[in-house]
Amino acid sequence: MIRAIFARARQGHRTTRYPLEPVSLPERFRGYPRLNAGLCPDGCRACSDTCPYGAITCTPALSLDMGKCLFCAECSHACPAGAIELSNDALLAANTREGLIVRAGEERRMAHALNAKMLSLFGRSIKFREVSAGGCNACEADTNVLSTVGWDLGRFGIQFVASPRHADGLWVTGPVTGHMLEALRITYDAIPAPKIVVACGACAINGGPFLDSPETNNGVDPFLPVDLYIPGCPPHPLTILDGLLRLLNKIG
Repeated sequence: MIRAIFARARQGHRTTRYPLEPVSLPERFRGYPRLNAGLCPDGCRACSDTCPYGAITCTPALSLDMGKCLFCAECSHACPAGAIELSNDALLAANTREGLIVRAGEERRMAHALNAKMLSLFGRSIKFREVSAGGCNACEADTNVLSTVGWDLGRFGIQFVASPRHADGLWVTGPVTGHMLEALRITYDAIPAPKIVVACGACAINGGPFLDSPETNNGVDPFLPVDLYIPGCPPHPLTILDGLLRLLNKIG
């Protein structure tokens, strides 16, 4: 026991101090897209032709839909002029589906806080019931990481619970397969109102790599009102944490 105590003392503080301090990400991390339409050669559609999920539009202006994007960076490699770059910035979450569309020359749109009434209810403590609606478990894994000592999500009053009747919101991952649609609706109905919905990952937002598959429904949007969209395939834990903190007005 004494050895364990001394070892723990030598290890020091292991929990990330975000948002008080920035989180250092690997140099190769692919995050927020930087678009420069001025570099686009006339008539070139190399980036949009390369993307298999239709995340990039060249007309009337260069834009990238982070809700469809898997951050594979093929568009960046295909562009002969360097008009698309995936930066090292992991702060990607938005409150609306439109907020996930990045357009060249437009101001960046980030997630903002819930209204005053909802903040009075959930600002200090919020609990989620997670539904994996046909996902591959990558988004679920990165969400679970937030409960470890490295991130300690509970220090912000955010927890995941086993019963929807004990929850304040629904956490959705996966493209919403036909077999999971009814379970998703039943879970949502069981959560007491008022409640919020979070779509975590490209699958839950727009179908991800399963886009337009006859076995899926291209995400949760057609069925439930979404309050926070967290893009990525899967989203980095920092992307998830930052989106939640902005939603709960714990970061400006």
